[in-house]
Amino acid sequence: ADAFRVKGQKTPVKEGVLEKRSDGLLQLWKKKRCILTEEGLLLIPPKQQQELELPFSTMKTVDCVERKGKYVYFTVVMAEGKEIDFRCPQEQGWNAEITLQLVQYKNRQAILAVKSTRQKQQHLENSLNVGCL
Repeated sequence: ADAFRVKGQKTPVKEGVLEKRSDGLLQLWKKKRCILTEEGLLLIPPKQQQELELPFSTMKTVDCVERKGKYVYFTVVMAEGKEIDFRCPQEQGWNAEITLQLVQYKNRQAILAVKSTRQKQQHLENSLNVGCL
């Protein structure tokens, strides 16, 4: 949790364990401690190896792949096309929570973009009006 706070990001929305499929040949499932915030997902591997940050600014979508046995399998698709596979017990609802936070993040960005455009238009109109006096 400290890593996110140090970077000035929001407090955790959800914390717990997710299993991530490794990129290696065997594609083993490895448990990662995860912290979900309003800005993204932070994966903290055991033994304090390099943590993996998945900011919503570079995340495209969360695809629910399947529900099998006690697990739900889902894929996080990054903007550059990289796909990261996860699984968790169905009742933990990580896929839904990540999707919800991603949608809320994109909505906030869209609102900021609209406000920015309106401010630029107002500034332009004000400077045009001053010139007409």
